[in-house]
Amino acid sequence: MAKQNFPQLGRSVACITILIQFIAFTGFSRSQSHADETPRSSTKAFFIFGDSTVDSGNNNYINTIPENRADYKPYGQNGVFPQPTGRFSDGRVIVDFIAEYAKLPLIPPFLQPNVDYSDGVNFASGGAGVLAETNQGQVIDLQTQLSHFEEVEKSLSEKLGVKRAKELISEAIYFISIGSNDYMGGYLGNPQMQERYNPEQYVWMVIGNLTRTIITLHEKGARKFGFLNLSPLGCLPAIRALKPESNKGGCFEAASALALAHNNALSLVLKKLKDDLEGFMYSNSNFYDWLRDRIDNPTNYGFKDGVNACCGSGPYGGVFTCGGTKTIREFSLCDDVGDYVWWDSFHPTEKIHEQFAKALWNGPPCLVEPYNLDNLFNSNNEKIKLTIADVVDSPKTRREQFHY
Repeated sequence: MAKQNFPQLGRSVACITILIQFIAFTGFSRSQSHADETPRSSTKAFFIFGDSTVDSGNNNYINTIPENRADYKPYGQNGVFPQPTGRFSDGRVIVDFIAEYAKLPLIPPFLQPNVDYSDGVNFASGGAGVLAETNQGQVIDLQTQLSHFEEVEKSLSEKLGVKRAKELISEAIYFISIGSNDYMGGYLGNPQMQERYNPEQYVWMVIGNLTRTIITLHEKGARKFGFLNLSPLGCLPAIRALKPESNKGGCFEAASALALAHNNALSLVLKKLKDDLEGFMYSNSNFYDWLRDRIDNPTNYGFKDGVNACCGSGPYGGVFTCGGTKTIREFSLCDDVGDYVWWDSFHPTEKIHEQFAKALWNGPPCLVEPYNLDNLFNSNNEKIKLTIADVVDSPKTRREQFHY
């Protein structure tokens, strides 16, 4: 794949390693105690758009293929929920933890019957892409998710009154996690798309459509956005398993290069939107480097295996068979999911979701910028707590905290 003409978004792995350790052992406890003091009335609503990284069960209610569903065992096996919910995890996903830190209840899927929208709603769909062509007819694409938000907007106006509904929408946080399927299936798995677009053209097509969604939400009153950028896609067990002999166990770097190009382009766009859109605030994460470090150095973070899936079959557990509902029904399940970065062929474990949710909530500038999610949810607070940035800005404090 040709080298992309995008500036580098990722920070050094050393920065990520040190600061995430700081979050894990010191920073988050301060943020959590601060959150415990936040009055319930100041809590913002939480609206979620995306794919299987954040789907809380919408695909349970649509006609789709087995690969796009997770409402069967062993999904949800860790017992947090009484039965599988449709989350592509052994338990919770990242937005469940963020809701907890924000003192919100679990945010329900939009298609769940009799949903109360007052605290927000989850529109995400496993397998969805930014582009309508990605897994078309099998998922709820981003544009359709936006139309569902418009339905919620109308419902809130009828329930709360127009003024209060507008206030709720303007104060809410909008979390977007989408794009992986556009590159894995929509481009790398689609020779026709590769013939029509070179990688750079395709990236900007995806980013252009994502940008239009952000602008439309802003026009409807949205002001505060959180983004989970793309992971190193070539390191997913499913992608490693495509050519295990020639790949020699490494990541498929062409897929990861697309993800990195997407992340770089999104970073540029968000900075431009901050200048152009009134009141636009955002939190953009460096999930790529963060997860790559855990894949390459799992024992540094409480894991034993950063390569293989806990649930699946074939090389690296990369054949997507978890649950046995697909074409190939046989699958293996690990003894201790807590040892693994990857739950199934495409999705990380709850442990990864929780670790990164903590980092997103009060992470430092080299991981999440220009604001973390705690800043966005509590941006109206008059008293500003000590942030991690205050600590790491001092070289002396860095040496004392991290001993380097």
